[in-house]
Amino acid sequence: MFDFGFSELIVIGIVLLVVVGPERLPKVARTAGHLLGRVQRYVTDVKSDIQREMQLEELKKLQEQVKHQAQELESSVRSGMASVESEVDRTAGELRSILPDGAPAQPGDASATPAPATAGSQLLAAERPSEGGGRPQLELGLDAGAGVASGAEKTKA
Repeated sequence: MFDFGFSELIVIGIVLLVVVGPERLPKVARTAGHLLGRVQRYVTDVKSDIQREMQLEELKKLQEQVKHQAQELESSVRSGMASVESEVDRTAGELRSILPDGAPAQPGDASATPAPATAGSQLLAAERPSEGGGRPQLELGLDAGAGVASGAEKTKA
């Protein structure tokens, strides 16, 4: 804190011994030590408070950055979903225009009728041979619990 040399400390000690006296010098030194300790603790507390405030500000900035990045990610995911939905709708429209209006490809085969499109449904175009050995059919939609399967997996089954 202060830059005192050994010779300067000796001079201060001699002056204190003469001014205060030998009887009261230990009590004064003890009191000065306690005061110096309190000042050091106070300075340390102030430093730690300042450091905590700086860390709090850094954490707030980091929180804002994370929040901003999360919003950007959400908007990019939403735009990606919108483009995928529009592509699915466009593909569904093309497939509806290719297929005949609600008529099954073979009489008596009710599974070949196209399912009505819903907002969250996915479309699957897969060729599979008919049971009668005729031409392959184009199937739209998914079974409720079957999940998405490729055309190769359906032909193996």
